[in-house]
Amino acid sequence: MPTTSSMLATPMLSTPIEAMREPVSRGLTRPLAWRLEQLDRLSALLHRHHAAVLEALAADLGKPALEASFELVAVQQELKLTRRRLRRWMAPRPVPADLPLKPGRAFELAEPLGCVLIIGPWNYPFQLCLHPLVSALAAGNSVVLKPSEHAPATAALIAEVIAEAFPPEIVQVVCGDGSVAAGLLEERFDHIFFTGGGRVGRLVMAAAARHLTPVTLELGGKSPAIVLADADLAVTARRLAWGKSINAGQTCVAPDHVLVEAPLRDRLVEALAAELERFHGSDPLQSEDLGAIVNQAQYDRLAALLSGARERGQVLHGGRCDPARRRIEPTLLSVDSADDPLMQEELFGPLLPIVSVAHLEEALEQVRGRPKPLALYLFSHDRQAQERTLESTSSGGVCFNDVVMQAGASQLGFGGVGESGMGRYHGEAGFLTFSHLRSVLRRPFWLDLPLRYPPYAGKLGLVRRLLG
Repeated sequence: MPTTSSMLATPMLSTPIEAMREPVSRGLTRPLAWRLEQLDRLSALLHRHHAAVLEALAADLGKPALEASFELVAVQQELKLTRRRLRRWMAPRPVPADLPLKPGRAFELAEPLGCVLIIGPWNYPFQLCLHPLVSALAAGNSVVLKPSEHAPATAALIAEVIAEAFPPEIVQVVCGDGSVAAGLLEERFDHIFFTGGGRVGRLVMAAAARHLTPVTLELGGKSPAIVLADADLAVTARRLAWGKSINAGQTCVAPDHVLVEAPLRDRLVEALAAELERFHGSDPLQSEDLGAIVNQAQYDRLAALLSGARERGQVLHGGRCDPARRRIEPTLLSVDSADDPLMQEELFGPLLPIVSVAHLEEALEQVRGRPKPLALYLFSHDRQAQERTLESTSSGGVCFNDVVMQAGASQLGFGGVGESGMGRYHGEAGFLTFSHLRSVLRRPFWLDLPLRYPPYAGKLGLVRRLLG
């Protein structure tokens, strides 16, 4: 039974962690039927509240309806794939038994971890809470969700609809600021899944270490896009402009900066400017298809970077701001030095530095000189250039001749490496993240060779011959 202190440790929880862990530890969440029921509840929730989700995302981030719909579609795709594959993922995974263990049978069995904590971010506040929730429930866990306080309308909606769909001993939502998150991190969870920035990620990992709790950290970083002279200029510009302007650049896998071969640089800038104007018109600040910066602090940070770049004469296109509505025009910026303020941290906004390089190797050297990014993009027809990029760099993921789209591949694992994160999810990778692969060896009674038992005299030679 949970102690009184554990029952009262976190007042914001309506149901204590030990009570949430109990149905998992008793095996009640292991049957396929139970897991499918939870996925059905989640699917029904999405259908019932589709319009409300779009409204909340518009309120928090000014998202156009189409962009907001991407968040719903991503969760629906994950649900569809998980329902179709869950029986296979849950099945025992046979492992060949070594000769001395035969006729035994070895296998691995995916079992639930217990009660897990999912801390969501503000940039895709609905999708990045519920997407990992699909995997956690499919793996048979109970879940505490902590939405971002920086997207308050979406957080309130998630709390409302989850309480409507799930009993609190299975899923409960806790809303609040960083102090609430810190209070949750004092609890002993069986896994913590965090999406956000590196600074808070370090705090999450430090808190988890006190309980030896495993973590998945989905972070970010300065994801570069390399453009070689042989790239299709029109398509490259269109895709880069789109990837940098969706959600006002507030996407963890958005291209942070462009490393372009010098002969193509001016033409690429012209093509990017033309595409941005085609997307958002001559006055993007009035465009219905451009989102807002999430809050005043983020707006002030980006506006200060832009102001400094303007003073240094770096603005190539765009640069206008609307402080009343926290809007910033997608802006192209010329950067000549790795020490430039624009190159120090992830921009996470609609500012796109353009950096000239002499050739692919110089671009790759710049990539290797920074922390490993969450995404790496290369635009080129050359398969050798693509292979060279794969073999001489490291990143969470790679996409050739496009941006962002790799994150939408439902069966392709998603995650970072180094400072861009640890652990993976999406599809089976997510199921395994929230599972423990339990090693099992099953042996019969009928074969029990005396070779392994004392006395050992005279057996060493035979053992050596048998074991090689």
